[in-house]
Amino acid sequence: MSAIQIAQINIPPGMIDLGVGQPSPTMLPLAAIKTAAEHRLNHDGLSYLAYGAEQGDGYFRVALAQFLTKNYGQQVDLEHLFITAGASQGLDLICTLFTQPGDTIFVEEPTYFLALRIFADHRLNIVGLPMDEDGLIVEALEEKLIQYKPAFLYTIPTFHNPSGVILSASRRKQLSHLCHKHNFLVVADEVYHLLAYTTSPPPPLASYADEGMILSLGSFSKILAPGLRLGWIQGRQALLNRFVKCGLLDSGGGLNPFASGLVRSAIETGLQQVHLEHLKTVYTKRMRALSNALRQHLPDTTSFTEPGGGFFIWLGLPDGVDAEEMLHDARQQNVGFQPGIKFSSRQGLKKYLRLSFSFYDTPQLEEGIMRLAHVLNSGLK
Repeated sequence: MSAIQIAQINIPPGMIDLGVGQPSPTMLPLAAIKTAAEHRLNHDGLSYLAYGAEQGDGYFRVALAQFLTKNYGQQVDLEHLFITAGASQGLDLICTLFTQPGDTIFVEEPTYFLALRIFADHRLNIVGLPMDEDGLIVEALEEKLIQYKPAFLYTIPTFHNPSGVILSASRRKQLSHLCHKHNFLVVADEVYHLLAYTTSPPPPLASYADEGMILSLGSFSKILAPGLRLGWIQGRQALLNRFVKCGLLDSGGGLNPFASGLVRSAIETGLQQVHLEHLKTVYTKRMRALSNALRQHLPDTTSFTEPGGGFFIWLGLPDGVDAEEMLHDARQQNVGFQPGIKFSSRQGLKKYLRLSFSFYDTPQLEEGIMRLAHVLNSGLK
């Protein structure tokens, strides 16, 4: 009988898969979760076994609003928070409620490859927009708005997945102005905003949510534990009412009330903030270790920018090297990555690949890059 799989990933022994973009098991706070669960179950625990309030447990939204207010550095109102079963579920629900098959949406090029999978499920027409070192090029967005009327723009403004770049403060203001002027929805995936290591990003796009058509996605998958399947959407009440009154919630109640109660305790007891600071300390070291290994072992014909936060480094390969083709040889050397073509809405970006520093500690990161360097140098001979 084969082993019964519990977790999503199943990495073979000896493999260092730098394509894995999630926390390592050593970063999952089991002791804190046990403490939070005991705290919550000893305080009105029965209410969290019932169907939840449609917008999300009010006490949890109070705690979450206070947590975000502290970490965003600006006031967040609990009435502007809708609780989801993670950012991916939130994005899927946005597609369900705000689009029809065949609608056009805008994404960045590159963009999060699994978001492209969700958009494909909803049979949406995807138009890619260019980026530079300051994030989405807003002038390119303006040009496309002459040609298309998008159902929404999907953007990752802070510590972008996969490129790691940050949308500048001035472009955030421009984007807020544009969506108000042209009346289109902006879906901001801001799950990495709280994971800032060496760079302080501008205020999240969520800070503009009261002014227009902006929905901001957040998640505890990156800052506590992905198995909780708990996140939030921040937006003005008129937009959130679409979620609160939808058939899914009318039938099943609010999303993930039990995990909401547990995380409420994690926030109120300070465990969440302590863990967030721990993550930032560890990930800073891992990010620097991966960056240093790339500089030390890869040829000068590769390129990357050291990120100031998040999980990822976007590596440019020498001209003529196809990352997807290189991946086959890399796996023979027990190292993996995500090829750039997966992040493209138009089958491009073949000379790029994404590396993650969230899953492995320094020795494995360094060994993985030495293996990658061997594969790349062998192919260049």
